[in-house]
Amino acid sequence: MKLGIINSAFGQAGVDTKTGLEHIARIGFDSVDIFTEAWDLDPAEEKLIIDTCQNKSLPIVSVVCVAIGLVDFNDPVRAFHVERVKKFIDLAKRFGAKNVLLVLGEYLWQREVIPPEVQWQWGMEACRELGDYGDKAGVDIALELEPFRLSLLNNVTSMSRFIDECNHPRVKANIDISHMVLADASPEELTKLKGKATHVHISDCDGKVHGDLPPGRGVVKFVPYLNAIRELDFDGAVSLELEYSPDPSKIVEWVEEAYAATADRMKQAGLRG
Repeated sequence: MKLGIINSAFGQAGVDTKTGLEHIARIGFDSVDIFTEAWDLDPAEEKLIIDTCQNKSLPIVSVVCVAIGLVDFNDPVRAFHVERVKKFIDLAKRFGAKNVLLVLGEYLWQREVIPPEVQWQWGMEACRELGDYGDKAGVDIALELEPFRLSLLNNVTSMSRFIDECNHPRVKANIDISHMVLADASPEELTKLKGKATHVHISDCDGKVHGDLPPGRGVVKFVPYLNAIRELDFDGAVSLELEYSPDPSKIVEWVEEAYAATADRMKQAGLRG
C-alpha cells in the first residue's frame, strides 16, 4: 500500500501549499491527501496543487470533506451539503484522486426529539446520491469513523451496518486506526469491513482523547491493526493524519518523525517494502 499524508499537517503550521507539498515529496511519501474547500477553491490554487504534485510525482489519492450538515434536520441544509460534496467529487476527479474522505455529522439533541433512525436515513439517502454521482466520476466515498459518543459512525459495527444498508458499491469505509483505539475496537473487528474499505488514516493518541500524533508518541499498538488491514486485501493508501503540531516552527521534523515511524510499522506488517 502507498504511504501518504494529509497536507493539512503543513497548512495548519502556516506553511504555504506549494512548500508543504514539496516537503511531502522530499521526505519520501508515495502519495498525498488534499485538505481544502472545494466550494470556492481559487482556480489558481487548484492549478498550483495539480502542477506541484505532477512535477514532484506525488499522486493525489484522497480529498477530505467534513459535511456534518448532511444529517441536519433542515431540508435545505442537507440539500446544500449534498451539492457541496458533489463539488469535492468533481475536484477529486480533476485531481485524479481515488476517493473523497467524507465525515458525516452527529445525532442532534442527544438522540432525543428527532428519532436517531431518521438522521441515519438522511445520511444514507445523501450517501446513495453521492455514490451515484461519484460512480460517474470514478470516485469512491470513503466514510470516516469518528470515535465520539454521538457520531453516526462511531464504531466498526455502525460503519459496517451503514455500508450494508446503504448498499452502494461506491460508498465504503475509511479505517482510522487511532479512532478505532478510541472506540475500543480491536484489530479483529476489522473483519467486518472485508470488501468494504477503501482508505486508511494513521496517527497516535493517548488512548483517551483524539490526538493525531506521530506514531510512537502515544499508546497505539499499530502492527496488529496493520496486519488486519493487510488481510482485508484492498488497493488503498495509508495516510498520516497529523494535526496541530505543538511547535509549528518544527513542523518539518514532526512530519519526518511520523514518516519514519509509519514506514517502519508498515514494513513490519508487510504493507510496504
